Amino acid sequence: MRRLIVVGTLLLLTPLLWAAAQNPLETAKQAFLAGRFAEAAATLKQAAQSGPNNAMLHYWLGRCYYELRHNEQASEEVEKAIKLDGRNSDFHFWMGRIYGRMAETHRSLWLGIKTGKEFQMAVQLNPKNIPARRALMEFYASAPWIVGGSRSKAQEQITAIAAQNRIQGELAQADYDHMIGNLAGARAQYQKVLAENAASPTEYYEAADFYAGQRNAADLQRAVGQVQRIAPNDPRLGYYQGVLLAIQNKQLEEAETYLKAYLAATVDRTNYPPHADARTWLGHVYEEMGRRLEAAEQYRAALEIDPNSGFAKQSLRLLEKQLN
Repeated sequence: MRRLIVVGTLLLLTPLLWAAAQNPLETAKQAFLAGRFAEAAATLKQAAQSGPNNAMLHYWLGRCYYELRHNEQASEEVEKAIKLDGRNSDFHFWMGRIYGRMAETHRSLWLGIKTGKEFQMAVQLNPKNIPARRALMEFYASAPWIVGGSRSKAQEQITAIAAQNRIQGELAQADYDHMIGNLAGARAQYQKVLAENAASPTEYYEAADFYAGQRNAADLQRAVGQVQRIAPNDPRLGYYQGVLLAIQNKQLEEAETYLKAYLAATVDRTNYPPHADARTWLGHVYEEMGRRLEAAEQYRAALEIDPNSGFAKQSLRLLEKQLN
């Protein structure tokens, strides 16, 4: 009987597997979601040669290049997608994210202006696109006025987000307060988030990132506890467990195990804690363990991943002062 069940299951799956094999876009998406970005990009690039007018192929290829930090190629591909389908809100949202990263890297006001325009277009095309509204809020809150920054416009986006989703509105307000230096306001908003019965761990991870940055072990532990309640097997959880122990300065060997396991088991990707941060926290663990040379190695490895990481730069600078 068991053999018949297995055979029957395979027969049911075979058409799905065959369909995926015949559809390069679906094959690439599966690779993308698994974190195999180079593999997905190769599949999409080949498919785009025979289907150059398929906007989705160019969009997902741009997403792959973004994850691989090939920013110029990412912008070229998503620009192609927009030319083929300029009414897709997500295309403009990701174009804005790409321009935003490039503006930061090149310190370009022109690219900053383009970033804002893409987020504005994404919201205009789909007012219910909360990630686009959140990105537009962050742009308004952080950009200089000459580029289009405006705190009042940022607040308008927060209001619009809250009208659609209360928790997302609390997160947006917390993010805004943090960005303008109102740490007390940010803490109050994140306390509201921790009291919510969220359906996914993502909301709690945002709070966890804030409390980790504030070295607030008690509230970070609350956020970690909320994630454990609803998603105990989430691959991001080990990172935060390691960070919590590092901040508490206890069970450092366990903290090291958590952080090294996270680095080994996950791909460095947009919606996960950056590997540069994981290595920096691992460096802090090594410092507390008295292994300063290993700590310096981790800080330098973090900067190889992300040369703009202020967290890693500051950590290495302080350690080098002690070593000298």
